[in-house]
Amino acid sequence: MDPSALLSLLGGAVVVAPLLLVALLGVASLVGRPLPEAASARAVAFVTVFGLLATLGVFAFMLATDTRHVLVGSAEWVHLESDPPEPAFHFAIKFVFDKLSIPFVALTFVLLGTVGAFASRYMHREAGYNRFFTLYAVFLAGMVIAALAGNIETLFLGWELVGLSSALLVGFFHERPAPVRNALRVWVVYRVSDAALLLAAVFLHHMSGAGDFDKLTGYREVAGQEIAAWPEGECLLRASSVWVVGALLLVAAAGKSALVPFCGWLPRAMEGPTPSSALFYGALSVHLGAFLLLRMDPLLDASPELSAAVLVLGLVTAAVSALAMRVQTDIKSALSFASLTQVGLIVAEIGLGWRYVPLAHLVGHACLRTLQFVRAPSVIRDHHAIENAVGDRLPRSSGGWLGAVGGWFYRFGLERGYLDAFLDRFVVRPFLVVFRTLNAWELRAADTLNGIAPPAPKDDRPA
Repeated sequence: MDPSALLSLLGGAVVVAPLLLVALLGVASLVGRPLPEAASARAVAFVTVFGLLATLGVFAFMLATDTRHVLVGSAEWVHLESDPPEPAFHFAIKFVFDKLSIPFVALTFVLLGTVGAFASRYMHREAGYNRFFTLYAVFLAGMVIAALAGNIETLFLGWELVGLSSALLVGFFHERPAPVRNALRVWVVYRVSDAALLLAAVFLHHMSGAGDFDKLTGYREVAGQEIAAWPEGECLLRASSVWVVGALLLVAAAGKSALVPFCGWLPRAMEGPTPSSALFYGALSVHLGAFLLLRMDPLLDASPELSAAVLVLGLVTAAVSALAMRVQTDIKSALSFASLTQVGLIVAEIGLGWRYVPLAHLVGHACLRTLQFVRAPSVIRDHHAIENAVGDRLPRSSGGWLGAVGGWFYRFGLERGYLDAFLDRFVVRPFLVVFRTLNAWELRAADTLNGIAPPAPKDDRPA
C-alpha cells in the first residue's frame, strides 16, 4: 500500500473509532436495549486501545518518512467562488496530525482508557451506567475531533461535543436539584465560550474565506507541498484583524478552561461522578482552552499586546485559584482549584512565547490530576480509617501563610475571588432586566394588535 494512503487510513481510523463507539452505545440505549455492563466496558477498552495504536502508527510512519504534517480530510462541502480581491469561501472537515495534535490525542486515549477501566467498576450497578458511558463516548469523540482539527469549523464541532457531554455529566444525578443548577451554570458559561469561538470563525471566513489553520497561521513549502508545521507558522492576518480574532479566541479559551472571570463554574462541576471529574475538570476538558491558544500561537507571536494579555490572565487565574484552593473544605473542590492553578501557569507560559514547555506541562499535569481525582474517594476512606484508629480528629494546620496575612485573604479565597457575585450583579442581572423588559413590551404590543385590553392595575390599598 502507498505510504500516504496508509497514513490516511490510520488517521481516519483514529477519528472514526470514537464515532462508532457513540453509535454503538447511543443507539442501543435509544432503542431500549442497552448493552450489558461487561459488553460496554469491553467496547470502551477496545476503542481506546485501537485509537491509541492507530495514533502511534501515524506517529511511527511520520518518523519513518520524516513527515511533520499529515492532513486527513473529506472533500470540500461548500466552495463559493468570488471576484478578486475578495477571497473564495470554502468549508471542509479536515484533520491534521502534527507535533501538537499527536501528543494531545494520544493523551486523550490514554487517560480515557484508564478512567474507563476505573469507571466500569466505580459505576457498577449504578442506575445511569449506560447513560454515563454514552456521554463518555461523546466526550471521547469531541476531544479527538478538537485535538486533530485542521480548521476552526472542525474544532468547533469537537468543542461543542465536549461542552455538551460535560454539562450533561455535571447534571448526571438529576434527581437532586444542586447538580441540575450547577449543570445549567456550566452550560451558560460554555455558551459564552462557544459564541466567542463561533464569532472568531465568522471573522476568519470574512477576512480570508476559510478557517484553515495552515492558511491562517502561515505555511512553508516542503517537497513541493505547502504545509504548516507547528509551531513554525507565521500569522498572515492584518495587525488590526489579529486583535479582534485573538481577543475572541482568548474569551473562548477562558470560558472553556475556567480562567478569570469564569473560575466559579469549575468547583460546581464537581457534582458529577468522580470519573467524569477526573477526565473533564482535572485532565482534558479544562486544558482545551490552553490547547486552542497553542494551536493559534502565530496570532500571539504577531501581537505583543495579545501575548501580554494572555500572560496576565494566566497569572491572575493562578493567583486566585491558589488562594481558593487553600480554604476549600472538600477534596474535589481543592483538587479542582489546584488544577486551575496549573492551567493558569500553562496559559502564562503560552503568553511568554513558549510552546514545547506548556505542552509538556499540560501532558504531565493532566496525568497527575487524573490519578489524584481517581484516588480521591480512597483518600477520604483512608483518612477516616486513620481517625478511627487514632480515636480523634487528626491535627489541622494553622493555615500557613494564608492564615498569617489576614482574614481578608481568607474570605477572598473562600468566596472564590468574588467572581461569581461580580458576574451575577454586573453581567447576569442587567442582561435579565433588559430582556425581561423587552419581553414585557413584546407581550403588550401583541395584546394591542390582538385587541386584548391590558389588565387593570392592582389596588394594593387596604380596604
